[in-house]
Amino acid sequence: MDNSTRPTEAPRKPFVKLPIEVRVTVGRARPTIEELLSFAPESLLPLDRSVSDPVELYVGDKLIARGQLEEIEDGSGGQLAVRLTEVADDAQAF
Repeated sequence: MDNSTRPTEAPRKPFVKLPIEVRVTVGRARPTIEELLSFAPESLLPLDRSVSDPVELYVGDKLIARGQLEEIEDGSGGQLAVRLTEVADDAQAF
């Protein structure tokens, strides 16, 4: 059977249902080694961002989106979620 008589097939996408890990970055810290060695329970580690700043979403090292942290209000006990505010496309570079 040649291509002209073959029934139309939907394109195969064998990997689209595989889960991937998305990393959400809320900020960075740069403590000195002395500060790091003095960490104890209840220590605070200041980050380079404020609560209202957007978080960044990465797949591997690729920035794919930005968003705001929110708490899911469905009785799930304070579970966090990210509301996307910007999504990268293939041509867009953040």
